Amino acid sequence: MTTGPDLLDDASPVSAADAPSATLGGDSKRSVEQLALLLFITVPFLALVAAVPLAWGWGVSWLDLGLMVVMYYIGCHGITIGFHRYFTHGSFKAKRPLRIVLAVMGSMAVEGPLVRWVADHRKHHKFSDAEGDPHSPWRFGDTVPALMKGLWWAHIGWMFDEEQTPQHKYAPDLIKDPALRRISRQFVLWTIVSLAIPPVVGGLVTMSWWGAFTAFFWGSLVRVALLHHVTWSINSICHAVGKRPFKSRDRSGNVWWLAVLSCGESWHNLHHADPTSARHGVLRGQVDSSARLIRWFELAGWAYDVRWPQRSRLDARRVSAPGGSGSAEAA
Repeated sequence: MTTGPDLLDDASPVSAADAPSATLGGDSKRSVEQLALLLFITVPFLALVAAVPLAWGWGVSWLDLGLMVVMYYIGCHGITIGFHRYFTHGSFKAKRPLRIVLAVMGSMAVEGPLVRWVADHRKHHKFSDAEGDPHSPWRFGDTVPALMKGLWWAHIGWMFDEEQTPQHKYAPDLIKDPALRRISRQFVLWTIVSLAIPPVVGGLVTMSWWGAFTAFFWGSLVRVALLHHVTWSINSICHAVGKRPFKSRDRSGNVWWLAVLSCGESWHNLHHADPTSARHGVLRGQVDSSARLIRWFELAGWAYDVRWPQRSRLDARRVSAPGGSGSAEAA
């Protein structure tokens, strides 16, 4: 598995062993970031539960929905393009401005500090659906009760387990980069910024406290809760069900109805068959907005050395002969 992006030329990197932790709590689960994450998992989830009755005839405007959608896809692409395809797997190289922007965008998804996210995901790929995987839904066995328990574990329970992925082992390249280490340690700050943008915009546009409140409810709380559960569904649902047109050593599957909301991440089978590929939706009709944006970044000169899928690699990983379940798209 190829991991890690290119180091910044002017970052004055130091060895991972000598660098300070990239999270305020180090490898400890009982840290400032974990307490903040617990808070911002619980509160947005309660907001999501309240969303339907609140929206029934009042309490939502086109501005609120617009802010929710825009902020959702900023955070979603920050995770899928930045935290996942770039920082975790090195699917492309990025110029410094794009590198910093992706780190901040991903941090605004409120899914934990950059370095901790990357370390956990690299460990997941090393032990995918086997002993050592931080969030496999098959952790407790193959029976229906065991799978139900495993789905809950893979979806949310694993984040509060006492076992912690060692950052210096799984993300040394990011820890050595001062800029990324700083952004990772500023997780709480970027969480506050992410939650503050919608009410500030809503309040200024409507010039009312009510406009600020409804924008906060929809653009901050509901948006974060929805993004959380879509992201976590990749860990849980996409490792339990879905089509598997490509060979992989785990149970990763494609779940089509999550594709748009997950920005292309739910084409999960190809990702585990070819982790460094910049495109996950490689079969005809598989929408992958993250891959589209990476292509635009490449055309603009912001991204380079992009690892686009090659037809020979795709054909070698097919379960059946090419054409059996749609034509593959190669660069």
